[in-house]
Amino acid sequence: MKAMILAAGLGTRLGSLTADRPKALVEIDGRTLLEITLKRLSAFGIREVIINVHHFADMIAEYLKANDSFAMRIELSREEVLLDTGGGLKKAGWFFLTDPSALDEPFVLHNVDVLSTIDLGLMAKFHAEKRALATLAVQKRETSRYLLFNEQLELCGRRAGKDYESEIVRASPDLQPLAFSGIHVISPRLLSNLSEKGRFSIIPSYLRLAAEGENILAFRSDDYYWRDVGRPDDLAQSALDFGQNVIP
Repeated sequence: MKAMILAAGLGTRLGSLTADRPKALVEIDGRTLLEITLKRLSAFGIREVIINVHHFADMIAEYLKANDSFAMRIELSREEVLLDTGGGLKKAGWFFLTDPSALDEPFVLHNVDVLSTIDLGLMAKFHAEKRALATLAVQKRETSRYLLFNEQLELCGRRAGKDYESEIVRASPDLQPLAFSGIHVISPRLLSNLSEKGRFSIIPSYLRLAAEGENILAFRSDDYYWRDVGRPDDLAQSALDFGQNVIP
């Protein structure tokens, strides 16, 4: 299985920490976010990774070279203009289509600023068994943006905040609002279905495809540790979590 790490963002929420380095090279407990993510992927048997880069891109290239790419095959997808999640994936899509024998093998899409203990192997197994086009790790927690799923865990819409009107793309009773965790398992055939161009988020694409009847599913990961480390306070808490072995 292959993976893509989304690491091109400016990291503006981290303030001065990203003034002289990319977000991917910000450290927690002496390890960069990129190292943590790569080693986590490697622990699940992933040895081939593509990383999208933009902000201080050369620093990431030099870092990987200095660390022998952590014994993995790593490619960089350079974005002269930020393309967001969907546009970034579409640009890097060639990486998952080069081996004809692996065109049916799903891949992982993972934000570099997400820490978790989510079982990627179990998530990939769920994805394969359900014949999903994309599977999204979700949790029942507070967020400003919810995805809406039915009892079959099918994506049916989204809602921003508690008081905003929901956008429903697939009618279903008893929709449950869940928080997306920035980790996807994706079938390569999704790439040919991304009709959007330039800079675009992957979530509206998922909603469009769900409206067309495609199988976009939720993987419930409520029992796993998860944290978005896009802010200094979250970095500080993550350092404590590492110290207490909450994160292996």
